[in-house]
Amino acid sequence: MYLTRFRINTARVGARRLLSSPQNLHAAVMSSFAEIPLSENDGPRVLWRIDRNSRAETYLCLVSPAKPDLTHLVEQAGWPETGRWETYDYEPFLSRLAAGDQWAFRLTANPVHSIRRTDGEPTKLTAHVGLHHQVRWLLQRQEPAGFKVVEKPVERRLLPEGDQHELIVHDRRQLAFKKAGQRQSVTLVTVTFDGRLEVTDPDALRNTLTRGLGRAKAYGCGLMTLAVV
Repeated sequence: MYLTRFRINTARVGARRLLSSPQNLHAAVMSSFAEIPLSENDGPRVLWRIDRNSRAETYLCLVSPAKPDLTHLVEQAGWPETGRWETYDYEPFLSRLAAGDQWAFRLTANPVHSIRRTDGEPTKLTAHVGLHHQVRWLLQRQEPAGFKVVEKPVERRLLPEGDQHELIVHDRRQLAFKKAGQRQSVTLVTVTFDGRLEVTDPDALRNTLTRGLGRAKAYGCGLMTLAVV
């Protein structure tokens, strides 16, 4: 597995075109491989995410079973004369994960749930738009994903039920785009979670980091990354 980071030049028209459409960006990401890595038997897959920081910098983060070549992205949405990307071997880090370790994490996800408005009606996927429900979506998935979000000390909790965890929810977005060959637009609600977690099941967490969490993985959701607390 490989972990790649590429800074996007948002002043360029090509960059703005990619950032405006998860469909276009997905195609550009998959074009980074001479042979597209296939996810077999729910194995590791290509995951990506757009990150923005306080310095108004925009990055593409990418996890993949094969090493990517982002030359086309540098030419289209980077700095062709000076731009480059950074790719690291992800396996040594993944192999060191151990139960009880604590890490800062970031996850951009598509929190959805299935609803049925009337009897006999098929279920329909609907986005969680409320902060409380988005947090609950993540907490419901933490155990099978191999981690638990760290709880705040009692004296630091602002609300009995709304602020118990070391977790910030931000960059909530509603994206609308068209898939190739389709007239109807696709609407996607995304949210970014920043927080601190404790590893409970290293194997399950390795699966989460390389296979993704939740839906809409092709469109920039599901990639969780860890950093030193």
